[in-house]
Amino acid sequence: MADAFSSSSETVIQRVVDVTVKTNTPPEELEELYQIKKTCDFISQHQFQKVALQFPDELLVDSVAVAEEIERHSNVKTFILGDTSYGSCCVDEVAAEHVGADCIVHYGRACLSPSKRLPLMYVFERRAVDVEKCASTFRDLYPDTQSHVIILYDVNYAHAINDLVTLLSPEYPNLVASELVVEGEQCYSHGRIKRQHDDTCPSDKDSSQVICQFGRQFSLKSGSSITDYRMFYVGQEGAALRNFMMTWNRCSFCSFDPITMTGRTESVSINRALMKRYYAIERAKDANVVGILVGTLGVADYLTIIQQLKETIRRAGKKSYMFAMGKLNVPKLANFLEIDIFVLIACPENSLLDSSEFYKPVVTPFEMEVACNKNREWSDEYVTDFRHLLPGGQSHVPLADQQEEADDTDVSLITGALRSHSLLLSEPAESSYGSSVVLRNPTLTVANTNSAASFLAERSWRGLEQKLGETPVVKAVEGRRGIAIAYEEEGTSS
Repeated sequence: MADAFSSSSETVIQRVVDVTVKTNTPPEELEELYQIKKTCDFISQHQFQKVALQFPDELLVDSVAVAEEIERHSNVKTFILGDTSYGSCCVDEVAAEHVGADCIVHYGRACLSPSKRLPLMYVFERRAVDVEKCASTFRDLYPDTQSHVIILYDVNYAHAINDLVTLLSPEYPNLVASELVVEGEQCYSHGRIKRQHDDTCPSDKDSSQVICQFGRQFSLKSGSSITDYRMFYVGQEGAALRNFMMTWNRCSFCSFDPITMTGRTESVSINRALMKRYYAIERAKDANVVGILVGTLGVADYLTIIQQLKETIRRAGKKSYMFAMGKLNVPKLANFLEIDIFVLIACPENSLLDSSEFYKPVVTPFEMEVACNKNREWSDEYVTDFRHLLPGGQSHVPLADQQEEADDTDVSLITGALRSHSLLLSEPAESSYGSSVVLRNPTLTVANTNSAASFLAERSWRGLEQKLGETPVVKAVEGRRGIAIAYEEEGTSS
């Protein structure tokens, strides 16, 4: 009987795998889809010499043709950026700086997170949408013409929103359409997008009637709040819709999918989703060692939130370690078993990571602050944009007094064990004898060092030992050739 693994190495190497690849866009459609003329005008207006073109994976098939057209009309040198280290919705400024680019042109879906290093132009996909069908679905979902409804949408459908509002506004006097807003003076785009400086973009704190969040801006009627409105979203189910629903979790949502041309009332239980996030917060309270995952190098103020998180975690008596590993997956995080919980610093759309498959939970900076900052309480407010947590942000809460934290203890809702909010304060205090002492919680008899080193010391296997000088020196010999499934010198078993 032949062995099940008797196939030769040549057969394995030459095996063909079927992969579905998107077909190239016809040359006559490139101009409309990728806005080549407007891109060339943007380049010529600012006299750029090197241009970085950032494409998501699904649009890379057209990248060479687009780059050739831009070079032919603008006489510039282009660089194609693909396979971004983090989410493709964010601008990859680091990769652009590596090639010395003067500006970036970002194609496809975008989270519109502010970036300030290089001049930037957004070019969204102009995906087709049946405006008549969308309006008809809207009427079915909102039969009451006096309903207060805010229209949100994926950026790829921004070109069709004006037509949709024109059809619906005569019937719905309380209809509000959001507009896209790019923060920062170096940003440029086309279509319905607006450009504003950071200090002129209003927020919930500056005005109760104007909301400016996640690159969207809309105005509310005088005397009303966001909770008085319903939301209608144009686009597919995904990170953008999930981000909106978690942030405005007290508003009901309906959506229209332009691909399937169907509408529905979003049935995802926000309360259940919020309870899952609250469970992750309880896990964060129990954690001793925290891993800070750097999930962006382009969103403004990401370095500031890292420093704030480090201080918040240290004040809570926990140890923190920082990791920069690009796109996250289960095997990567499984290499660090000494970490009790991870906190992900990313754009709002990528922050809400489903960590059900991971060995350890992955929380947001807001959830870590709820776990570590005694002054911040869990409420119906949910913050996905970490910039709002910084000093001056609309959701910033100062840290509690260090002495109050040292005296605070409670009981874990998961393990039932006694825990201290500040088990060990690492900030030394000078004694009268000039030596440093460490403040310990008097309610606990043993202080925990809370470090990854203590976890490593308890493991039975700690890695390969060098044993310098103990291993005899032997002459190198030729090893096996081929692949492990069938080395060349091995015969076929029968």
